[in-house]
Amino acid sequence: MDETHVVTCFLRNRASVLLLRRSEAVGTYTGLWGGVAGYAEGAPDELARQEIAEETGLEENVTLVRAGDPLSVVDADLSTEWIVHPSLFDCDSRVVETNEETTEYEWVSPTEILHRETVPGLWMAYERIAPSVETIADDRNHGSDYLSIRALEVLRDRAASREHEHGNKDRESLTALARRLRDTRLSMTVIENRINRLVSEADETVSSTTATRVIDRALTRGDAAAAAAADRLTDASVLTLSRSGTVRKTLERLDGEVFIAESRPGGEGIPVAESLAETTDVTLLPDSTITHALSTASVDAVLVGADTVLADGSVVNKVGTRGTALAATYEDVPVYAVTAADTIANDTGVNSVNGSRIDLEPNEPSAVYDGNADIDVLAPTFDVTPADCVTVITEDGPQSATDIERIADRHREYAEWSEE
Repeated sequence: MDETHVVTCFLRNRASVLLLRRSEAVGTYTGLWGGVAGYAEGAPDELARQEIAEETGLEENVTLVRAGDPLSVVDADLSTEWIVHPSLFDCDSRVVETNEETTEYEWVSPTEILHRETVPGLWMAYERIAPSVETIADDRNHGSDYLSIRALEVLRDRAASREHEHGNKDRESLTALARRLRDTRLSMTVIENRINRLVSEADETVSSTTATRVIDRALTRGDAAAAAAADRLTDASVLTLSRSGTVRKTLERLDGEVFIAESRPGGEGIPVAESLAETTDVTLLPDSTITHALSTASVDAVLVGADTVLADGSVVNKVGTRGTALAATYEDVPVYAVTAADTIANDTGVNSVNGSRIDLEPNEPSAVYDGNADIDVLAPTFDVTPADCVTVITEDGPQSATDIERIADRHREYAEWSEE
């Protein structure tokens, strides 16, 4: 039996992946659906990008999320053992330019793989690179809105797999998975709220259909929050820090200059600046110069995301947000936190102050100091900005203290399933 190495690339846009239908120009599996694929005759990561360029024309629009462990797929009819090297790329465009190897393409939920005639092992390959509890827990590169969508995808995929394999919805294991996802990133209340909402809206148990509906609604709310913030800021020059998908969508709608702090530890502001540079007047600045920029540069507003909005209106976000907001308040520069209402927590506590489950996620000490001296390191990932220093903007526009408390009350109701 021949052993042949191939790459299979899944391109993800929002919560959908790209499937391509193979033409007669390919040597095997004509008419079947697959991802972007090709023979792996060299380094799989380099070949993956080459195949993306040849089959979709999207090579400039993709970012590698992860490469999965290779898997073996045996086709006895072809006397071939395929060694599949799967990878996942986030893609910011759906405009595909196919070549002769493809007859048609569609952006679909990954669960559609279970219901189509596909190349062998396509679902198994997807499972190698799909979001999981572990990848969400370990992700320090994306904001809370992005990770909440990934958490919902985990439940969607598990529910669809159970439905396909067993013809039932396996309430017990899906509920247990929901609890694990809910508690994965306690600094990011939007994950908890959206998981709570999904479970509370399910009739008997979580279904892939219900999960898809909640995902679609979540994506729409993030877009609407960005639009509301853009309406507020119009042509303003904006200072921001960290990496928020909702902030990014807002900035793409503005025409003013953007000042972006590098946002250490992690430095996630740097790729944000790079990605906006072609279309926006961008200035990248060290975190230590934020106060200087606010006092001397023409900054009209500070715009940040929110990993959590507490019920009293204070905002949990990447460390540095609090200092930026306090300095901006001193300089009479307004501060806005743009986020979906799903980010609003159902309590007001932070960390261990009054028993809240909010976690400010301390970084590894080595992120600050890796020497040999006996030195303690204080390096939280998040800090808390007081409510009187920031205006929260959701899909419904700027929110008052009363608005935030009302939403927090609703989120308490969604959480009642976990008390059963």
